[in-house]
Parts: sequence; C-alpha cells; structure tokens
Amino acid sequence: MYTVDLDQSKRLLVITAAQHVTPEQVKAVAERVREVLKDVAPGFRVLADFRWLESMDSAAAPHVARIMETLTAKGVASVARVMPDPHKDIGLNILSQFHYAPEIEIATFETLADALQSIAAKLNSPLR
Repeated sequence: MYTVDLDQSKRLLVITAAQHVTPEQVKAVAERVREVLKDVAPGFRVLADFRWLESMDSAAAPHVARIMETLTAKGVASVARVMPDPHKDIGLNILSQFHYAPEIEIATFETLADALQSIAAKLNSPLR
C-alpha cells in the first residue's frame, strides 16, 4: 500500500509505503505524485515514510525511479526518508544517485521524530 499527501501550507509532500508493495501500486503512485505536484512551486520538501514497509517487488524499481525524476523535475529541495530497518532498503540509495539532482539534500532517519525534526529545522531556515 502506498499513499501520497501534500501539505500545501508547509510545502511538504508525504509519501508512505506500507505492507507488501506491488509494481502496480508504485506505478499508480508515480502518476499521483505527478498530479499532486502539478501546481507546486520549486523548493518543496518530501517525507518518504517506510516504517510500515514489509516488502517491495524489485519490478517496482522503474516506477520508484520515475517518482524521483518527477520530484527532481519539479524542483524538490530535500528528501527525508524514514527507514528504521536498513535491511528493508529497497535500493533507494542507489536509485537516488541516478535519479536525483546532486544538489538535492537526501537524508535517511531511523525514526519519524528525527525526520520531522530535520524538516522543521529546514522550514525555519531559508532555502539555498
């Protein structure tokens, strides 16, 4: 299961993956991300929450890459990932190297609290 939510006031896109994620679900999320960001100005931030992820089919990788490319094209400023279990990393670090622009700040956190603290700190500081 995947969800996508946009908090316009905080300019924060929240993507959550939970349980067993299929390539079809990730493909649908890639389309949803494109729709949600249609009118969003550059400089927004992303919180990708993988706390509840059990597994993701490797065939989903091209769709994950498409999400990253959409975020880059729309001008994402930073990506905060919540990944409590590094063994469940689905290759995001490798995909990030090829599908995110080098100036995008990417950080991985073990807890949601740490990720939110980092995002809050950035909200109170000027963008680069």
